[in-house]
Amino acid sequence: ERAAMRIVSLITAVAVVSILYVLVFERDVLRGFSDGENIEELANDLGDGPELNSEVEIVTSKTEKSKKLISVVVVESSAKTIDSAVVLRGETAAARLVEVRSETSGQVINEPLKKGATISQGQVLCSLDPGTRQATLADAVAGLAEARARVPETQAKLDEAKARLAEAKINFNAANKLSEGGYASETRVASAEAAVRAAEASIASATAGFDSTRSKIQSAEASVAIANKEIERISLTAPFDGILETDTAELGTLLQPGALCAKIIQLNPIKFVGFVPETELGRIIKGSTATAKLLNGQEIQGAVTFVSRSADQTTRTFRVEIEADNADLSISKGQTAEISIASDGTQAHLLPQSALTLDDSGALGVRTVDEQSQVLFFETDLIRDTMKGVWLKGLPEKTNVIVLGQEYVTDGVEVQQVFQEVQN
Repeated sequence: ERAAMRIVSLITAVAVVSILYVLVFERDVLRGFSDGENIEELANDLGDGPELNSEVEIVTSKTEKSKKLISVVVVESSAKTIDSAVVLRGETAAARLVEVRSETSGQVINEPLKKGATISQGQVLCSLDPGTRQATLADAVAGLAEARARVPETQAKLDEAKARLAEAKINFNAANKLSEGGYASETRVASAEAAVRAAEASIASATAGFDSTRSKIQSAEASVAIANKEIERISLTAPFDGILETDTAELGTLLQPGALCAKIIQLNPIKFVGFVPETELGRIIKGSTATAKLLNGQEIQGAVTFVSRSADQTTRTFRVEIEADNADLSISKGQTAEISIASDGTQAHLLPQSALTLDDSGALGVRTVDEQSQVLFFETDLIRDTMKGVWLKGLPEKTNVIVLGQEYVTDGVEVQQVFQEVQN
């Protein structure tokens, strides 16, 4: 019995030494066995040690010669057409924003409106003391009436001068003919010619008087227009429907030209502003459908209204604007938004996020199994992340993707496939 126990102990010691040898000195061979190499090849590799060769042959003789394959879980995936969207980070902006400023001097005579108030187009925001503007207008109107009253007088003088010129020309022609027949003296002819010259001078003077009257009328009309404009300027009104961003000027405040009365913003429609990189610029078309998602989860549908053709000098990105309905004014200016702009459809696979892995170079992708049951890595592009999985681009139209066990195999390794049903 003691001899039998010694033999068992000796065999156990040899087996332990053999295992330690394999783990320490033959790790590459052991790794090959884990990748599916035949155990007989492992035994041959281990045959270099004369002391362990006999024991390895014993293990080999007791091991099945068939190839051992690693099992992986795969799904059979087919590409589908999805709407490829350009995703941007942006913020909301007012459709309009204006600062209403005074164009004239005057003291505010109305009670101020509080910020946040909804206002209508044409509503008075700041009303200024009219002062002497009405008197100035009345004086301008009177000057215009006086200038217009001189029109008949100057017109009559011009008509009279024209009549005298016509008469003087007739007398001059008659004197010339009588002088040719010897019936009139040269003095008479000279006198008639002088009368023509005098009539022409009268016409010139009457014309100048008429032009002067017309100029005075135009000047008086300009004075009336200026006086009316000054009266209009004392009422500062809202240029469009909107919301007061600031209080209007306080009662009694003296406003000078350029002084701020109030600031107004228009939030309907609301504008979303984002910046697209140069590589994605060609995928965005004016009029394309866009969806904006706010941090509170609210989603708004809109359309692209502007795509800049001039890049920002610092970021080298292009400004994109989207307009959406905001009739209930639930969206404010300056909120952060994730903007998705619809683009042309693309072929992609919907796969579990757990299927993603990295190759030796650090590229993101998935491992697949080809028709020879061998592993093949594909680098992919992540198009969209959803609750059901990730949409990946860069795979064949139909392929078997490893979703479990992809971290334990490498390219070219033959594996045993265990299919799993895809739940879309």
